[in-house]
Amino acid sequence: MASNEPWLLEDGSVKRLTKEKRHGHGHSRTAHSISTSSLRRKSDMSLVSKVPCSTLKNFLANLQEVILGTKLAVLFVAIPFAIAAHYFGYARPWVFSLSLLGLIPLAERVSFLTEQIAFYTGPTVGGLLNATCGNATELIIAIFALKEKKIDVVKYSLLGSILSNLLLVLGTSLLCGGIANLSVEQKFDRKQADVNIALLLLGLLCHLLPLMYRSAAESRSIDALSIAKETLNLSRASCIVMLIAYFAYLIFQLWTHRHIFEGEEENEDDMDVSQEETPVIGFWSGLIWLVSMTAVISLLSEYLVDTIEEASTSWGISVSFISIIVLPIVGNAAEHAGAIIFAFKNKLDITLGVALGSATQISVFVVPMSVIVAWIIGIKMDLDFNLLETGSLALTIIATAFTLQDGTSHYLKGIVLLLCYFVIGASFFVQISPTEPGPNGAHMRFKSSNHGIFRV
Repeated sequence: MASNEPWLLEDGSVKRLTKEKRHGHGHSRTAHSISTSSLRRKSDMSLVSKVPCSTLKNFLANLQEVILGTKLAVLFVAIPFAIAAHYFGYARPWVFSLSLLGLIPLAERVSFLTEQIAFYTGPTVGGLLNATCGNATELIIAIFALKEKKIDVVKYSLLGSILSNLLLVLGTSLLCGGIANLSVEQKFDRKQADVNIALLLLGLLCHLLPLMYRSAAESRSIDALSIAKETLNLSRASCIVMLIAYFAYLIFQLWTHRHIFEGEEENEDDMDVSQEETPVIGFWSGLIWLVSMTAVISLLSEYLVDTIEEASTSWGISVSFISIIVLPIVGNAAEHAGAIIFAFKNKLDITLGVALGSATQISVFVVPMSVIVAWIIGIKMDLDFNLLETGSLALTIIATAFTLQDGTSHYLKGIVLLLCYFVIGASFFVQISPTEPGPNGAHMRFKSSNHGIFRV
């Protein structure tokens, strides 16, 4: 049934799109956009429509759609509290916690706004927007950490995003979906999974080579400065290769094999999907809101980076554990919740599209972009993530690939992936981890214990 519900745009006009017109524009919804739509709610415009002033009416309509159009709206309260805590000098762990909570609804709203803009720009530009902004939060946090020369925080947080998507999100989804659909054999299309696994393996190779080169060079007693220089050059060359692969992936996803990545739609009488198939705000309003949301994400990301070490010391938890485990879980909570909800509905193609797609985007786009940005601003960041980190990534990708190889799912696969995540988390909880370089360029080290973090 086509939706004929009118929607108020910022110029005061009423927009009415039928299903045929929507599909005539070629607008297709990705698994990521369908997943995040599960956390949105339909806005009641009855009160707003009674406002006599058209300008005020349009502003209130946009405000209601953007701020109140999500089930996570209550978390927006954390944003002003985080800003107030920063300016009034409250304890740094409070600033860290409030900033982290404030990022949850912002990440979901960025996804919503890029989808709204895609209605006006067409599927290609919309797909590029989604590919660029899909992990905007991680990229912005990485850039601010690089400015503070906290290279290890960048590496840990990006590695943590990949691990959480492949093990925590996918594992929880397969577990919950398997339990909720015990009487039905859960199946999914392997084509999209195979493409993402191949790209993840390419990213893993680019991480392994600098590590193996450094290990081989150290065994031959080569000068440490020469090793560092060559490892950095190899890493930058590998990042260029990964960005080329990501560009090819975008062409594959948006043009030549677009049908593989189009999300499975809900039933036609599903009101939530009908709502998301229709633009609810205008193009310029969406663009202004997107820029504003990105600015707030940048502000909270700066607070997050500035306070992570104080939070680590206060809570007695290592920086590596906070960056790898805590940041990705909370920062991507909205996206993760949507993936799990669709696993309950036995729509594993959407779940896999979210978990694998996000991990792939981090691996072959955000990580190499971080290295390139660091190169531009004169910071020496390489792809050598050390043995424990790179080994965890390798085993995670291999475990995920074997889990998805037969195109079927059950709850035991989810349990195995979750247990892999827990044991990796435990290894980082007790890890002795490096931090940012000291005053003479030497790396200071921290030892974790039950009583906090001690510099040695």
